[in-house]
Amino acid sequence: MKKHIPNLITLLNLLSGCIALVFVSQDNFWFAFYFVCLGIFFDFFDGFFARILKVQSPLGVQLDSLADMVTSGVVPGFVMFKMLSELSSDAFLPYFGFIITLGSCYRLAKFNIDTRQTDSFIGLPTPANALFILSLPLISQDFIADLLSNVWVLMGISVLSAFILNAELPLFSLKIKNFSLAKYKLQITFLILAVILLLVFQMLGLPLVILLYVLLSAFNTMQKK
Repeated sequence: MKKHIPNLITLLNLLSGCIALVFVSQDNFWFAFYFVCLGIFFDFFDGFFARILKVQSPLGVQLDSLADMVTSGVVPGFVMFKMLSELSSDAFLPYFGFIITLGSCYRLAKFNIDTRQTDSFIGLPTPANALFILSLPLISQDFIADLLSNVWVLMGISVLSAFILNAELPLFSLKIKNFSLAKYKLQITFLILAVILLLVFQMLGLPLVILLYVLLSAFNTMQKK
């Protein structure tokens, strides 16, 4: 029975993504955001329980990617499609937003066969990218909100999103396997700064947290050279 527990958690991730899609179709971006966050929560813990219960399997790996493809791939692409639809009368332009979904799919496929990504990442993980995109329609600050009302800005974000998902950019993992302050000082520093950004800037803090993650990873890589 225990071998099915991680796969059940993975399927809950997929279900969360499906529910998020329904809310996006209704322009309810807040509830879509909540369910994507729930899906990412399940995505984090399916692997955790697989390791704890020692029931890791090739099936679990494939299920994980398929669930992520919906929650962290299709949903953010659909969100960008909806945002572009609200700004453009062109019948075809909004479909440009699905370049995020294509980039996510390619990234997930690469991850499954890339032996370098066991304890770290190469390219932005799809859950982080999904949170970044899902936060955009929720930002209320006037200047940023006005900026995000520009079709060209959103198209640029879509291209950047697909690129950074697959860029040869080493990023540290947030999975802490033991509580060693010395070993995980980078992760702990990031988490503290992330909480401060979210408290100060609220929803705007979320894309700032993703940017901080990329910048700290780049700094960490340069320090090792």
